[in-house]
Amino acid sequence: MLDFDLAELYGIETRVLKQSVRRNLKRFEGDDFMFILDMDELPRSQFVTLNRGRGHNIKYKPFAFTELGVAMLSSVLNSDIAIEVNRSIMRAFVAVRQLITNFPIDRLENVEQEITALKCYIEEVFTDYNDINEDTRFQLELINESLAQLQADKLLMERKQNPIGFIKGDDK
Repeated sequence: MLDFDLAELYGIETRVLKQSVRRNLKRFEGDDFMFILDMDELPRSQFVTLNRGRGHNIKYKPFAFTELGVAMLSSVLNSDIAIEVNRSIMRAFVAVRQLITNFPIDRLENVEQEITALKCYIEEVFTDYNDINEDTRFQLELINESLAQLQADKLLMERKQNPIGFIKGDDK
């Protein structure tokens, strides 16, 4: 982001922002925090006339800030908005650190415990299922044996009976 955009965002003048950065240049060393744009890198307008009002026309090379630079800038500036942004950034860092150090490990342990519990439950269900199948097979075998015995008994009973009635002489 450019210095004039950030100045507007933080509610201060661009010159105050640049002055604060120049007073704290050690905090912004390296291209990963801030760099200065050349005048030919700026977007140009097709209009020939200047913008009205003070500070609307760029005369000096603007500072371009990376996201690290924006975070550092919030700690350098002394406006209420900058202080609040800095607090929010610090709270976010603490929250991310806590998330990284605590949450995934606990969650992983919970998932492992749930998987172990599910494995035990599935083994119990399959054991019960196999027991039911064995019991059912045993009962079916008993029923088949009983039916076979009844059928054999019925055949024996039918063979032993003597015919009832008179015997005609012609049938011999």
